Amino acid sequence: MCRSPDDGGETTLWYDLLFLQQKAESCGQQGTLTEEEKQVGRDLLDTLSAHSDTCVGLAANMIGKNLAIIVVSLGPVNVLMVNPVITKKQGPYEAEEGCLSLDGTRKTARYRKITVVYRDRDFQERKWHPNLRRQKHWRWKGQFSRSGRTAL
Repeated sequence: MCRSPDDGGETTLWYDLLFLQQKAESCGQQGTLTEEEKQVGRDLLDTLSAHSDTCVGLAANMIGKNLAIIVVSLGPVNVLMVNPVITKKQGPYEAEEGCLSLDGTRKTARYRKITVVYRDRDFQERKWHPNLRRQKHWRWKGQFSRSGRTAL
């Protein structure tokens, strides 16, 4: 469990495979995030920070919320992504990864180049074009763009 400094509560990691395999529900149905969706984003950021030594990303289902919200670590910056969709992928390779919600490691397909379209915490559309490189641990180094401009 991870303490959430915002509300003094705890965030529990989920281990239920049937729940983790469900398709996530889209957020921001009214064109903006609800207070509950914003809180899930804050909880994910807090949980990722609490596990920064072993984790580079989390999805809302890992904390018991079936919502299309994820966070990824870009070194010193953790980025919240709402309704993320991989729109382009190139250069498949096999990787072995672990997960906070699952025991052990497993082989999975990854890609050297991807493009992700998502909404940020202000529900503005963004694009992410990460360049993946291998270091001691996988780290993501990416370029974010909004309306054709680079931003971070």
